[in-house]
Amino acid sequence: MNDDEYVKQLEDVIKKMLAPLKDIPLKIVIKSISGHDIIDFDKNNPDDTNLLECLIKACKKAMQWINETGIRTARPNEAGNAVEPYVKQALINLGCKAHTPTTISGKEKSSGYPDIVFTDSSGRINYLECKTFNENSLNSSFRSFYLSPSNDFKITADAHHFLVSFKMEENQSVFYVKGFKLLTLERLKVDVKNEFNTNNKELYKEENILFEYL
Repeated sequence: MNDDEYVKQLEDVIKKMLAPLKDIPLKIVIKSISGHDIIDFDKNNPDDTNLLECLIKACKKAMQWINETGIRTARPNEAGNAVEPYVKQALINLGCKAHTPTTISGKEKSSGYPDIVFTDSSGRINYLECKTFNENSLNSSFRSFYLSPSNDFKITADAHHFLVSFKMEENQSVFYVKGFKLLTLERLKVDVKNEFNTNNKELYKEENILFEYL
């Protein structure tokens, strides 16, 4: 094999590696990364219906608290981090043990999926992701759900996986909640898109610099 053929094979391999994978069940992703299952929500299970009622009450209470002062942020989708403490406190007030998830190593970690872990009245563990949207972004194709693999993952138990997304509207640069959607994620499908990246040490090597004005 000559050098040109070898380079061509490498290019073909890289193209295949970078081809997006689509419609992968989140259940399979979570199981492969963490070894734990996403438990299906069962509308005929009294424990699950009680759990749903609790979540609805918590979201309504969080909505009420948020609207007392509103949220100041550049865009409504950036308000997801801001609504999380309200939801967490509302769950606690309803008797749930809600907190930031801890990783496999026992470290509490706020960044990454999911935002909140809580126990319900039956003592079961549940995970909850918090997001926001507005009317214009609801049907857009922009990516809105992210999950990154990690050796110290935040999923450490079989559990229900939920997502609450608050509908935000702006009034004089302050965002208020006009409603919310509560989702169960066992049927969610996700895509994978690989990327190349580097760090500053590599980026700013002397050999790359053409000119500096510091």
